Amino acid sequence: MATDGVKTDFSNDMSYGDYLRLDVLLSAQEPLSGQHDETLFVVIHQVQELWMKLFIHELDSAMGAIREDRLRPAFKALARCGRIQEQLVRAWDVLSTMTPADYLAFRERLGASSGFQSFQYRMIEFKLGAKSAGMLKPHAHAPARHEPLLAAFEAPSIYDEAIRLLARRGLPVPEPLLARDVREPHAYDEGLEAAWGAVYRRSEELFDLYELAEELVDLEDLMRQWRFRHVTTVERIIGFRRGTGGSPGVSYLKGVLEKPFFPELWRLRTSL
Repeated sequence: MATDGVKTDFSNDMSYGDYLRLDVLLSAQEPLSGQHDETLFVVIHQVQELWMKLFIHELDSAMGAIREDRLRPAFKALARCGRIQEQLVRAWDVLSTMTPADYLAFRERLGASSGFQSFQYRMIEFKLGAKSAGMLKPHAHAPARHEPLLAAFEAPSIYDEAIRLLARRGLPVPEPLLARDVREPHAYDEGLEAAWGAVYRRSEELFDLYELAEELVDLEDLMRQWRFRHVTTVERIIGFRRGTGGSPGVSYLKGVLEKPFFPELWRLRTSL
C-alpha cells in the first residue's frame, strides 16, 4: 500500500524503525527514581557511549591506515573523529542544565555505577596511549568488555603507529621507542621531539607527515576540550564530592588535564 507514491505497508518489508532497531534503542532508557531529570542523565550518557562507539570505529580505521602507510584514508578518518569529538563536547552543554538539586534527587539510585567505569572511554584512552593496567580491573567481571579492552591495552597506540611510520620514512626516531613495551604509557623523549621537529622544518618535503602531526594535535586538542567540559560540568553539579562508586571525582578529572598524549608535538612548538 502506498499514499502519493510513499510506501506505508511494512508488514513484509524492513522499515526505518526495523533497520535502526528503534524498539530496542528507545526502550533502553529505564530511570529508577521517577525524578524528571534522571531521563536527561540517562539519555546524555547513552548518547555519549554511542558517539564513543563510532569514535573508536574511526580511530581504528585511522590506526590501520597509518600502519599501512596510507595517510590519506587516515586523515579522512581522523577528520571524522574530530567531528564526533565536537558532538561529545557539546553534550556537556545539555547536561549542565541540571542543577545540584536536580541531580541529588536521584543520585543514590546510581548505586556504585560511575562514568569512571566507561570501558569505551578507557579504550579511547588506551588507543591514544594513556595506558594503565589498573583501569582494566573494573571490567574483569565482564569478558565482553574486558577482552577488547585488554586487547587495546596490549596493542600499539595511534602514537606508537605514527612513531613507527616516522622511522620507516627515515626520520631519526630513537631505537628504544621502537622496541618499548607498548603496555606502558608513552613518556616524553627529547630525541623524538627532534624527529618531529625535522618534519615541521621540512614540512613542504614531508607534508603528509606534517599533516599527520597536526591531525594528532587536533585529536588531543579536542580531547582536552572534552575533558575540560566534563570536569567543569561535574564541578558545577556536585562540587568536590567523591563520585558515585567511590571515584575521585573532580580532583581526578583535573589531574588528567595535565597529562598530554603526544607531549613532543606540544613541546616542539616552543623550539621551532
